[in-house]
Formats: sequence, structure tokens, C-alpha cells
Amino acid sequence: MEAFKPDVDLIADNAIVWQDGRLFLIDQRALPQKEEYVGLDTPHLVAEAIRQMIVRGAPAIGITAAYGVVLAAQLRHKTSPGDWRKRVKEDMKLLEESRPTAVNLAWALSRMGRLVDELGEGDPVPALLAEARRIHAEDREANETMGRLGAALIDGPTDVLTHCNAGALATGGFGTALGVVRAAFAKGKIGRVYADETRPWMQGARLTAWELQQDTIPVTLLADSAAAWRMAQGGIGWVIVGADRIAANGDVANKIGTYSVAVAARHHGVKVMVAAPTSTIDMDMATGLDIPIEEREPEELRAFAGAPVAAPDVEVWNPVFDITPAALVDAIVTERGVVTQPDAGKIAKLMSGQTPADSG
Repeated sequence: MEAFKPDVDLIADNAIVWQDGRLFLIDQRALPQKEEYVGLDTPHLVAEAIRQMIVRGAPAIGITAAYGVVLAAQLRHKTSPGDWRKRVKEDMKLLEESRPTAVNLAWALSRMGRLVDELGEGDPVPALLAEARRIHAEDREANETMGRLGAALIDGPTDVLTHCNAGALATGGFGTALGVVRAAFAKGKIGRVYADETRPWMQGARLTAWELQQDTIPVTLLADSAAAWRMAQGGIGWVIVGADRIAANGDVANKIGTYSVAVAARHHGVKVMVAAPTSTIDMDMATGLDIPIEEREPEELRAFAGAPVAAPDVEVWNPVFDITPAALVDAIVTERGVVTQPDAGKIAKLMSGQTPADSG
């Protein structure tokens, strides 16, 4: 991997860029101190970028994996024209295994895989690149729709609280949770955003606060452990978060700490909104208990910014996500519509397209 600056402005809405047969990702580990891209030209490097959290956020991971398939086809058709399809499928398996919790990864790879199977003879790259670009553009459009629908739920002016980063950096642009914030702020419905720092990767501190500053939206950073006490002071009307996977009954897998925030919100009479595209809803997962929860290396907790903060041999439990039960969620906002007080029946109707799903 190499640091590089493609021909775009260094802004969050261009976090994923395809240029001259290569994929460029803003290195989210370096933000906000450095705004630089990493250039990738093989599916193996894409898988490593996902594992190392150069790119993170469920929709962004799915989009990145789709472009990873394009890189795979570009490489395999050139080096193994007779069995490129088989080799690409092997690369897709590697991409799928890069992170287990976010369902958008498998969703995007499944969509690309169907096209791989359908393609005839000749160079597969143009058709696959067009599909990856469609996935990218559709996500941006979905985010803008969710922003509008989510903003309509907010009776402002009020302040809101976020956890982790579900902005343009985590998506194809505009953002899910921060897309709602952007849209609601533009309508004068949000006065200030309180951003949890989101340990141990500090996505709220490094990414959400940075994105909001770029948009000149008032933001206050606070420790994760301060969220409940801040709610107790009043003035916060909504907690707005994204999701990495939503089960068929409306249970939500999101960044570790989301469950704690939702429990505190219920106690303080603060509503909880989850903004996520329907590609994040996994109808094969009956409840949140079925969702695989990724655990990462102990050193992420034993050290901070490379400096040891704990005994080197202390036992560590480091789940990356937790499950917020549907009973603690007031609204799930998708590009197809809004589900209030979500349950299995309402989610099924949403996914079958029976209603616009504004059911409460």
C-alpha cells in the first residue's frame, strides 16, 4: 500500500475513489491529523485495508469490496484468462472473510458475484466496474433519502447525540446517521451534536467530530462514559446512530457502546434513531443473538496511540460491536421508508415492499 493523492478534493464525500484502474481510500486511521489516500491495485490489498480499518463503516466496506472484485477481475483476466472466473471467486472469498459483522460486505460481493456468473467472453472489467460504480452511487442516493426521512422525524430545535461514525466516511457519501444530522441541521432542527469519542478506535473523536467541523455543524466531543450524564442535563431529543447489521426482528448490531447509549436514552426519555440502508438488514438473522460479533486484538485496549496503558499480561475482552434490542429503538430509517417501534412483522413488510413502512 502506498500513500497517494488522486485527482479529487480531500473531503469526506470522496473517501472512496476509483481512478486510472486503481482504488484509492482515505486512510481513516490517520484522520484528522493527516488527510491522505492509500492506493490499492489487488484484491488482497483491499482485504487487508478492510481488516486494518483503513476503511470502515458497513456501507463503505461493501462499496470497497465491490471495487475489490473489479481489481480481482482486472488481475485474473490478464494473468489467467482461461479460468479468471474461478480465481476471482477465490479472491471474493478472501474479501468476504476480511470482517465478519457488517452484512453489507457479503451483500455487495453477492451482487458482484451474480454478475461474474452472467458475463460472457471478453474483458469483464468494464461491466464489473460499472456495477461497482452503481453500488457506490446508489448508496449515496439512499443516504440522501434517509437524511430527508430521518430529519422529518425530528421536532426541532433540539440537540442530538451520536456514537461512532456513520457519516460520509463510512458510506458512499453524505452518511446515514450524519446524513440525517446534515439534513436536519439544514432545516434548523438540530442545534448541536454531542459526539461520543467511541473507544477504543476513537471514531467519534477522530472522524465524526472532524466531519461535522468540515460542515460547520456545532459539535461537542465527550467521553463515552459521559453520555448518560449529558442526557440527564436535558436538551437532547435524539440519539442517532448507524448500523452494521440489522436482524429480521429489528435488533441492531452497531459499534460497541451503542447498547449502553440506548439503555441510557430510554431511561432519560431520549429517542433512538437508527439510520441504515436496507442492504444492512439481514433477513437470515432472526434476532441479534444470531449476528456474529467480531472481536479484535487485545492490544487495542492495552495501549492507546501506541503507548501502553495497562499491564502487558492483563486479560482483555474486546468485542467490536454490541446488539441493541429492537425494544430500545424508536425508529429505523431506510431508503425505502421508516419503521417506528420495529419488530419482525414491520421489518418483513419493509423488505417485501408492501408499505412505505411508516408504521408505528
